[in-house]
Amino acid sequence: MSENIGNRYLVIVGALLVQLCLGSIYAWSFFQTALNGGKDAIGIYLWPSFYTQLPFAAGLASFALFMIFAGRWQDRVGPRKVATIGGILLGAGYILAWLTDIIAGTDAVIGTIWLIITYGIIGGAGIGFAYVCPIAALVKWFPDKKGAITGIAVAGFGAGALVFGYVEQFLLGLYNVPATAAIGQPFLILGIIYLVLVVLGSQLLTDPPEGWLPEGFTPPPATADGAGTGVMPGEMIKTSTFWLLWLMFVFAATAGLMTLGNVKSAALAIDPLANAVIIVGVMSLLNAAGRIVWGAVSDKIGRENTMITMFLVLAIGMFAFAWMSTITISWIAVMGIASLIGFCFGGNFALFPSATAYFFGSKNVGKNYGVMFTAYGIAGITGAFVAGPIVDATGSYFLAFVVTGILAIIAVVFTFVLKMTRK
Repeated sequence: MSENIGNRYLVIVGALLVQLCLGSIYAWSFFQTALNGGKDAIGIYLWPSFYTQLPFAAGLASFALFMIFAGRWQDRVGPRKVATIGGILLGAGYILAWLTDIIAGTDAVIGTIWLIITYGIIGGAGIGFAYVCPIAALVKWFPDKKGAITGIAVAGFGAGALVFGYVEQFLLGLYNVPATAAIGQPFLILGIIYLVLVVLGSQLLTDPPEGWLPEGFTPPPATADGAGTGVMPGEMIKTSTFWLLWLMFVFAATAGLMTLGNVKSAALAIDPLANAVIIVGVMSLLNAAGRIVWGAVSDKIGRENTMITMFLVLAIGMFAFAWMSTITISWIAVMGIASLIGFCFGGNFALFPSATAYFFGSKNVGKNYGVMFTAYGIAGITGAFVAGPIVDATGSYFLAFVVTGILAIIAVVFTFVLKMTRK
């Protein structure tokens, strides 16, 4: 028993190391700013803003798509091998992005296509392969604390933008990007770092012995685990429970991703003196904290009650941001609302995997959550682009935040429907 207890705490260490690196995708805005030419529009890149959003959108879509295959594969061969492949792909995507300046020269179209393929598709595939493995392993090691342990597992993902955002900023400054044609150098260094750290962390990921349960824990009979069943994806997608959860995930994640993708420009539009680095950093910290807090709360008051509360708070945050976009207010207030949105956005990644395990069993949680996570892929595309047409047409972020606030309200309604259906 003591050996198994030791094993499960080592898995937490490996999970955090892996997720910290994977979460660096949320720090894309630092590269995006450099490719735009920086806030003073200097340097050789000066790519259109639309182009600079495409690698990020491709990365999120690839992440969600490949997680489906990764979830199925890791259920067969275990988390270590699949996460290791993920680390290799993530590192390879960044290392190949090093060739952007050589391949594209000053051609923004070719450069964008190259980054979509390398950073977006290859790197995103690496995140997709590695991301599900720590979650699937930990919900098996901690069936008594599914919500809290999932929150801890993915907190590193939320904190990755903070940690590696500063690393990216340092590397871009070190190579004087965007004033020089050297954006490939930071990609190369980061690729090597991610390759080494994710592969090392993956070696700590294991599954417990078949049928293992923590001492003194008896699964509640109301859950799929308690009934001794493990629902397969084909069965899962035929249930109303799955589709309600999937739509709730799409709407809530769209609101969060729209804010993450536009918080710097939205904050500067409200207060030109806004310190975007601090805003993104604090939002990332609250993103990580939300994964732990909302996960722990769900273990106390239940998944549906927690989701209702979290989506309501998210809606309030979106409407507050919309209101602030119509007035002049300090960027400190902007940071507070953005952090509240980040706090709720992070909760999605604790609640939906634990809900998937709760409703459909832990046995096949890897492949099941891979299917559930396609909602995030859809949200990655809609969240990255929902603001564009609205802002271009109106010159303001007001309607963009109103629309996503309404989506959060719809998620609340769907949660009530789920709760009634389950009863």
